[in-house]
This record gives sequence, C-alpha cells and structure tokens, in this order.
Amino acid sequence: MFRTAWVSGCISAGIGVAAGAFGAHALKGIVPPDLLVVYETGVRYQLLHAVALLAVGLAAAIKPEGRWALPTWLFIAGTALFSGSLYVLALTGIRWLGAVTPLGGLCFLAGWLAAAIGWRGPRPEV
Repeated sequence: MFRTAWVSGCISAGIGVAAGAFGAHALKGIVPPDLLVVYETGVRYQLLHAVALLAVGLAAAIKPEGRWALPTWLFIAGTALFSGSLYVLALTGIRWLGAVTPLGGLCFLAGWLAAAIGWRGPRPEV
C-alpha cells in the first residue's frame, strides 16, 4: 500500500500545484471572483490531502501490518469528488455540481477516521 499511497500523493500534489498556478495566472479576469474562490478551495483541499496521502504512504512503510488501503482510497475519492467538483463548477459555472462536493468531504472525513484506526498494534519505538 506504500507505493499506491505515495505515488498517488505525489501525482495529486503535482496536479494541485499546476491547478493552483493555472488558477492564479490563467483564470484571473476570466472566472468571476466568487468562482475563483471556489477554485482555490479545491486547490487547497487537494494539496492538503496530497500530503495526507504521503503520510499514509509513510505510515504503510513504517507499519505495513496496518490497514492503509481504506484511507488511501478514501483520500483519492475525496480529492476527485471534492476538488474535482469545485474545479468543474468554477470553470463551467454549473452550480448543481456543488451537490457533489459534500460527498468528497465525507470521503475526506472517513479517510481521516480510517487513518486513525489503521495504525493498530503496539506503539513504535522512537
């Protein structure tokens, strides 16, 4: 699970940086300010959860007997649903896509809970 979480986190971080740069440079003046804020929220959550994926990958490397598949896939799904719906909403103005965003938020919340539960067994020696 280390590889899946780590590679997904790296890819998501790269996409997040590219999306942030695109929003800061190409979308100013094209997208209304209220939708630009929506877009930036998608970028912020994508980057935050890219780091979360990297952390889950490291946790899987340190403690391979943990349960890391569920938080990995929930963070990936959360990013696709939450950030993805905000990107499309901001770029197209299709407001009903905002109804998809909370599903991504639920995936994020469940991913954090699953990550907390994933670390089971004795505490590692530090």
